[in-house]
Amino acid sequence: MFDSSTTLADREFAKHLLFRKFRRQLFHASLRTILESLRPAMTVPEIVRCADGHFRRMIYGLGPYITDYPEQVLLACIVQGWCAKCTSHRTELDHGNGPRRCHEHTQALLQALDPKVLWEEYGIVGDLVPFTTGFPRADIHDMLSPDLLHQIIKGTFKDHLVTWVGHYLELTHGEAGAAIILADIDRRIAVVPSFPGLRRFPEGRGFKQWTGDDSKALMKVYLPAIAGHVPAQMVRTLSAFMDFCYLVRRDIITTDTLVQIEDALERFHCDRVIFEEIGVRLPDGFSLPRQHSMMHCPFLIQQFGAPNGLCSSITESKHIKAVKEPYRRSNRYEALGQMLITNQRLEKLAAARADFMSRGMLNGSCIRVPADEEEDIWAGLGLEDDRVHDPVELIDTQAAAREDDDGGPVDGDVLGEVTLAKRKVRGFPKTTEGIADAIETPQLGDLIRRFLYVQVHADVDLGGDELDINICPPCPGRLSVFPSALAVFYAPSDLSGVKGMKRERLRSCLSWRGGPARHDCAFVVDNDALPGFRGLAVVRIHLLFSFKHDNGIVYPCALVSWFVRSKDTPCEDTGMWIVEPHMNDQGLLVKSVVHLDCMLRAAHLIGVSGPHFIPRTLTYTDSLDAFNAFYVNKYADHHAHEIAF
Repeated sequence: MFDSSTTLADREFAKHLLFRKFRRQLFHASLRTILESLRPAMTVPEIVRCADGHFRRMIYGLGPYITDYPEQVLLACIVQGWCAKCTSHRTELDHGNGPRRCHEHTQALLQALDPKVLWEEYGIVGDLVPFTTGFPRADIHDMLSPDLLHQIIKGTFKDHLVTWVGHYLELTHGEAGAAIILADIDRRIAVVPSFPGLRRFPEGRGFKQWTGDDSKALMKVYLPAIAGHVPAQMVRTLSAFMDFCYLVRRDIITTDTLVQIEDALERFHCDRVIFEEIGVRLPDGFSLPRQHSMMHCPFLIQQFGAPNGLCSSITESKHIKAVKEPYRRSNRYEALGQMLITNQRLEKLAAARADFMSRGMLNGSCIRVPADEEEDIWAGLGLEDDRVHDPVELIDTQAAAREDDDGGPVDGDVLGEVTLAKRKVRGFPKTTEGIADAIETPQLGDLIRRFLYVQVHADVDLGGDELDINICPPCPGRLSVFPSALAVFYAPSDLSGVKGMKRERLRSCLSWRGGPARHDCAFVVDNDALPGFRGLAVVRIHLLFSFKHDNGIVYPCALVSWFVRSKDTPCEDTGMWIVEPHMNDQGLLVKSVVHLDCMLRAAHLIGVSGPHFIPRTLTYTDSLDAFNAFYVNKYADHHAHEIAF
């Protein structure tokens, strides 16, 4: 008979030293027992049938272990506050890396020193043995790899840097003054323009619990929000830290990338001393295990390869799918059995879908279009609205729903292309003059004529706005207007398809989802011989359209306004380029018509506020019209960081 009183500890002993020691020993003993069946095959090859049907001789081994810092402490059998990778003293973690830990070194110390000395001088728990001890080619200190999510993003960014900025504002401006400035920082975050795949924060940082996704999304817009409210050195600290995060996240890390990672880490260590100088970190300093783990990243990348986003966020996302969501579907009473049934049914549905796709049963639409265009398959059903129930119209509506997606992973082989949406804008004028009046651009016809001249005469050296309008071809009488265009490009460092392709939607419409107009920005290739942003330009899309010229060629085009660089170098503090709207002598935006082939992808601009407070009435839909200068946000995603340097 099961007697819980003799097998389970009472709550009064939950924090007892002996019980905590027992739990740690039980943890390592359990892992050792689970892996014990693999031990023979770690030295003697085992014949295994592989996925391709061939039989091969296999040798098993224990690989990298990705976890957050508290579990690293448990796995490495060290004292909280020490590094699990090296023997640096807990009070000197900010001075660099010490000799690396290993089982042999730990065993030698255990035999030579007293447990108290081991605890205080080396951070070793003398009465625990790591589960990897005894397994061939397995050392827990070598196996532990950095956790990008918990140690670097949530640990260093959210728990350290964001918190320290708040403490600085309180020390400098007092609690009331800091609240005013933090409210303005929240407003700056709230008015950031929309961007495909970028989460909006309508209330700024005002959410109760920070998830990993919250931290990663806020990182992308936080730097421009604090610029002007905090010292420049503090901004440079966050800029160096974010460069480090984006560099270690890349899909391919070369020797040059490692040099950039070490340079960003050096800049971060050099500039972060401002938090110590102003009294935020006195007398604690920067002996912080999570920040110290950044020093091990270059070596671990050489040992294990590019992380490419591999961290504990993957297992956390699976936990949501496998535990949290099935629990919400249950009635909360004896939920475990219901959760297991839910997961079994979801797996069966996924298997059925894979089988149907392999048989070609899910290709195309499930609605059959009648072969005879005059046949009305809905006749006699009493349906008054023939347009809504027309099968062709239904297919068109389904396509519109798909085009409402901002983007995501996609399979393909092209390096990059931008194509117009499949559906045209309904209820929009068809003639060039009518369209020009609708978008309040009377010079649209002349801009199209200059565009045509440049397209027909490929050897022309003059810019389109410098051409004599009298020598340009006539303007087409009708245009086809589209609400969006789809950019497909190679971005393996971001969430992408199996071949590294990603898609995102560029929008230009007079009303977005029943609200104000939306006109996205985009990168345009200006000079592909120059590196980074020096070879690119930023435009704002005011109209997406196409027309057929007399030569029979269909031209997909965009009416754009241009931005020019404020300086020839990026901002020294934020590391981002600053651009300004290009104005003519009359103070009007310089516009032109460009071919979609010269567009690369969407660009994200964030207004430069400086030390000034932004109006409370400003909204994110008006942000691109309200500022005189903008940061080119290279932190919008990892591909932007690779091209907008």
